[in-house]
Amino acid sequence: MASRDLLGRMATTLGAIVLANLVLALVFVTLLEPWLAPVFDGVGLSRGVAFALATALCLGCLLVVQLRYARLELLAEADARALVPDERPELTDRVTRLAAQLDVAVPAVAVADTQVANSFAVGSVRSGTIVVSEGLLETLDSAELDAVLAHELAHLKNRDAAVMTLASFLPALIADEHVVFGDHLPRWTRSYVYGGLLFVAALLGSSFTDAPVFTLNGLLQLAVALAVTVVVGGIVLGVVATAVVFLSRSLSRQREFVADRAGALTTGDPATLAGVLERLDGHSNAPVEDARNDAEATSGGHYRGLEGMCLLPHGFDRSREGATDGGDPLQVDTYAHPSTIERIARLRTLAAELERAPYAE
Repeated sequence: MASRDLLGRMATTLGAIVLANLVLALVFVTLLEPWLAPVFDGVGLSRGVAFALATALCLGCLLVVQLRYARLELLAEADARALVPDERPELTDRVTRLAAQLDVAVPAVAVADTQVANSFAVGSVRSGTIVVSEGLLETLDSAELDAVLAHELAHLKNRDAAVMTLASFLPALIADEHVVFGDHLPRWTRSYVYGGLLFVAALLGSSFTDAPVFTLNGLLQLAVALAVTVVVGGIVLGVVATAVVFLSRSLSRQREFVADRAGALTTGDPATLAGVLERLDGHSNAPVEDARNDAEATSGGHYRGLEGMCLLPHGFDRSREGATDGGDPLQVDTYAHPSTIERIARLRTLAAELERAPYAE
């Protein structure tokens, strides 16, 4: 039942992402049609056919670029470095063994240089990458590390890691967490890239401005056209990203429960993963007050980007816990982790069920 619920939420979230990007593609192509008219006319296509092809091409590019870009940004935010062949063979062998047990393609493995104990998985079309921190590797014993890695592999097998990686892009973009081209272009080339884009825009804009584009009047008309394109596109982006935010928050909660269960069943020891969550989240003592209050305090509230992908919602930098961004109006809270207490309770219930299973007859 839980797996079917997860699949349903994944399908709904993915549908919302595709629909949001389709709306964006339609808006972008509509806004850019005056700029692209010379290209359409040059290839001899009717406006309807050209518009449909441009929209399909824009949609495909948006989805591919977002998945790749979001993956790179999440890894960069964690300062994670992919392991090269023959580096940390005991870790890669462990991942390979667990991947075989879960019948999932062996992912890449990266290590984040931080003492904060945490992990996460980012998805791609074929497989993905599992990231663990130095602090996690130093803190956990062999069985505990197996439990955490199995949890992350379950995210990859269920494909929820790929959906959540893709879902992280639009909210982060409107929250101003992503910069166009980011750090993936050498700094010295950026002025040339932006200058080239402006030059192409000026050439395309010459087809609908009333004055030569490189005159004062022409430049003013071009600036107005660019401003309208950016403002309208930004408004539409904010609206369509809202649906992705709410659906991905719901998916985030369910995916953790399913990965907890799948990972625990893979190792055959739910109590070990429960112990890891309890120890790493700082709750080694049983609550003595209303558990609902404690659960609310430890659920992590709403998290953006990397924090929403992690095993525990404190991300890779505990100094940010409870911090705010000063009420930034563009800030968008993306993900809500389930309560760690609830996750532990479910794992302990599963452990009890497995202990009773041999005696069920």
